[in-house]
Amino acid sequence: MLAENGYEVRIPDLTGALEAGEPYCSRQAGLIAGSAMTGSATPVVLIGHSGAGALLAPAARRVRQLAGFVFVDAGLPIPGHTQMSTMPPDLADQLKQLADPDGWLPPWPQWWGADGLAELIPDAEVRERFEAQCPRLPLSMFDEVQPDGEVEAPAAYLRLSEAYDGPAARARELLWPLTELDSNHLAPLTEPGRVTGALLDLLDRIGAGAGATELLVAPARGQ
Repeated sequence: MLAENGYEVRIPDLTGALEAGEPYCSRQAGLIAGSAMTGSATPVVLIGHSGAGALLAPAARRVRQLAGFVFVDAGLPIPGHTQMSTMPPDLADQLKQLADPDGWLPPWPQWWGADGLAELIPDAEVRERFEAQCPRLPLSMFDEVQPDGEVEAPAAYLRLSEAYDGPAARARELLWPLTELDSNHLAPLTEPGRVTGALLDLLDRIGAGAGATELLVAPARGQ
């Protein structure tokens, strides 16, 4: 839908970093940046959903023509900290209990049970396709210290669910353009038109017009 509105859109596949092993976070930031290194002088906006938000600033350090950031129901960069130390304690405990003896977590949809996922994605066909694309994740990825990087370009925030009220509030404090939808974390799947409309508005508000900007959309690392 973004491409239909005049943008060149690229979506990096971050799962290769899981197979390559540690350090996962810096490898994933490199994959995001590498997707933008096409030799073109076209400015790039980095868009990150969920856990990919923390990787945008480190990736931006390697992008030649950076036009800005949009965080979509995403965590903000936490250089020098681990995701495990900054997530809610009950979620951290849940992940430790879910990990198998080799330190691997089941795919993200299995964290919430069949009923929980069905509530987020009512359409059975969409839900099945989503589940098939989610890999297992190493628990150690969440204990890695996040690489350095700052948000040093125009940025905006799209809040989709109450779970991300905290980052949205921080975006408001930073005077970023902010849109808050009353939806759910997987709204890019369940309400793509609505999410696209909100993204187009935010891109316009940070000066990233269609036709002159490339969008690099980083999915959540477990999805």
